[in-house]
Amino acid sequence: MKTKSVLELADVKAIAAAAEAEALGNNWAVTLAIVDDGGHLLWLQRLDGAPAISAQIAPAKAHTAALGRRESKVYEEVINGGRTSFLSVPGVQGMLEGGVPIMKDGQCIGAVGVSGVKSSEDAQIARAGIAALGL
Repeated sequence: MKTKSVLELADVKAIAAAAEAEALGNNWAVTLAIVDDGGHLLWLQRLDGAPAISAQIAPAKAHTAALGRRESKVYEEVINGGRTSFLSVPGVQGMLEGGVPIMKDGQCIGAVGVSGVKSSEDAQIARAGIAALGL
């Protein structure tokens, strides 16, 4: 049996604070979602002015990144590359850039999903949040 790290509330709050600071520092109105390794929502924060739909998209991106153990951008690239049948994967909806897994010792312990600005900027915010953990 192996021992695995898990996100604690203090970790989630640190990620959220750093992601929020990155977003506000760039005047980006987004929704931040943080999930555990099973894609279960631990944190949802919609900044002032963020589009309503971003509150649906951010958790979906985080869920996809956690379950896939890779950035959600990978799936977007697969689909854009012509493999549109990937859109039929059951239970996976956030196949757009902006979902980033949280990796520790080669294991996924959760993910951050962001929605509300350009996808590359969403990913930038997610990575800034994760960087707060110093992994």
